Parts: sequence; C-alpha cells; structure tokens
Amino acid sequence: MNVPLWMWFAVVGFILLMLAVDLVAHRRAHVISVREAAAWSAVWVVFGVAFGGLVWFMYGAEFGQQYFAGYLIEKSLAVDNVFVWAIIFSFFAVPREYQHRVLFFGVVGALVFRGLFIAAGSAIIASAGWVLYLFAAFLLFTGYRMLRQRNEHIDPGKSRTLKLFRRHVPMTDAFHGQRFLIRKGGALLATPLLAVLVIVEVTDIVFAVDSIPAIFAVTDDVFLVFTANAFAILGLRAMYFLLADLIHRFVYLKTGLALVLVWVGIKMALKIDVYYIPTPISLAVITAILAVSILASLAASRGQQRHEPPVPATPPFRNATDQELQDLEPLWRRAGSKDGLPPAAKSMK
Repeated sequence: MNVPLWMWFAVVGFILLMLAVDLVAHRRAHVISVREAAAWSAVWVVFGVAFGGLVWFMYGAEFGQQYFAGYLIEKSLAVDNVFVWAIIFSFFAVPREYQHRVLFFGVVGALVFRGLFIAAGSAIIASAGWVLYLFAAFLLFTGYRMLRQRNEHIDPGKSRTLKLFRRHVPMTDAFHGQRFLIRKGGALLATPLLAVLVIVEVTDIVFAVDSIPAIFAVTDDVFLVFTANAFAILGLRAMYFLLADLIHRFVYLKTGLALVLVWVGIKMALKIDVYYIPTPISLAVITAILAVSILASLAASRGQQRHEPPVPATPPFRNATDQELQDLEPLWRRAGSKDGLPPAAKSMK
C-alpha cells in the first residue's frame, strides 16, 4: 500500500485538530452525561468508519477490510481498557467532573506511545520475520491467560506504579480541582490526579503490548496499523463515560476478547509459512465472536440498571477544602522573584 507523505500529514493534522476541538469543548470541568458521551461516541465511530470507507475507495477492498479488521480488534480490546479505568477511578474516588481531563491526556500519551510501538514493531518484523512466531505465541498465551483470569480484576491499591510514584514524587493527599501540580510552602507537589494519570498511562502501555501484535496479525501495513489504532483510541473517552456504569453487564466480554486474541494468534502463526486466512474470513470471525459475547452478556444481565462502580469506604485520597484551595500559591514562580510574587506586589509590601 503506497501512501503519499501528504496523507500521513493530513491524518496527523486531523487528529490534532479533533483533539483541540475536544479540549476546547471540555475546557470547563463538568460531569459528562450519558447523552453527551453517546453523541461524542457516535462522532468518533463515524470518523473511524468513514476513514475506512476512504481507504476502501482509494486502495481497494483488501486494504479496506484489513483496516476494518484492525479497527474492530483495537476497538474491542479498548473496551476492556475502559473497564479497568472505571475500576481505577472508583478506587481512588476521582470526582467525575475531573475524569475527562485525566482521560484526555491519557489518550494523548497513548497515541504517542502506540505510535512508537508500531514503528518499532514494523522495523523488527521487516528485519526479522521470525519474530512473528513470537508474536503469535504471545497472543495465544495472552488469550489463554485472559480466559483463565476472566473473572479477576486489578487491585489499584496494590499498584506498583502508585508505590513508585509516591516514593519518588512529592505529592499531596488531596485532589485540588483539575490541577495536576500545586505549590505549597514553596514546594512543587503532584496531586493525586497526576498519580491517577500516570497509572492510566502505564495501564494503556500494558494493553498496547497485547493489541499491537494483534493488529499486525491482520495487516502488516504501518499506515493501516497506525490509523486503526488512532481512530479506535480517539473515541475511548466518550466510550468510557458511555459504558462505565454498565461494566457489570458485560459478563462474557472478556471471554470474547480472549477468543479474539487466540484467533488472531492462530492466523498470525499460519500466515507465515502455512496458509494465509483471507481477510474477509478473519473479519467475519472477529465480528461473530464479539457480537455473540456482547449479546450473551446483555441477555444474561437483562434487567440490571446503570450504577456507578463501588467506591471504597475510605478512599486513599480526599478533596481539598475551600480554604486549602484559597491558600494555594502561584504554580510557576516569575524570574527574579523568590517568593512567587510579581515585582509590583513586592513593592507594595
């Protein structure tokens, strides 16, 4: 697939533009309603599907189907990521109006890290094709492990990332609005919101280790791998606010995701020297697995209503008081000012 340089710039430019639009639209902290989340989810899905249609029109059915297979894999694996976010936010009792800010910067970081992973994976595969056997074995093992641990959930309280962060980064024990950093007593401190952002980022990196090899099983075109990842990730924030209160209903989704990983692992192992499974068949199998797991989940949990994930009785962090917020010092000191006050204010003292 011969993609001109201008098309790369156009896609990256569009992504940056939409991130800017999203940031402006949510510049003020507020609770994202289900209706707003559904609207944004629809927008991102339309963009993702429309781009796939453009690829299909410009480069033919085979590449179009490869894009849609990769997009579907990334989108489905992202749902599991969304459920992990819900557990993290509920454990740390992150106020709902501040969660979008964490996810926005988390998604930006995810795009950067996944871009690096994709570039590295493509270079490794190009120089050593036998690595695909390792990728296939890893996907099969990951699918098997996910199937065995389908009823288990992470415990954010035992997070090594949080322990390392608290050990090496001075931080306060209270959320201070949307701030990631504050200055107190002349010292620059991280807030719990920054700690949660780091945990979310590390979690996505762990998920990327599974998802990047999976998408290379359906296409080895770097442009398709990157764009399928990007358009799937861009809708994660809206998907979270749409599905976070419904995680208890998707009881068989993890089983479906495990089977998808096993399937793409088998496909990758066979395509090296044995048999290339046609893309339409791969796409049909992935779609069928996901559809059955989702429909079976909704049928098994029929009648259950939306409810927020449980919050611990004693959350590890608290909200800052109004007095603490009023006593905050300027975050960045001006040059030549030791106490953080502007020169005019100092002359009036």
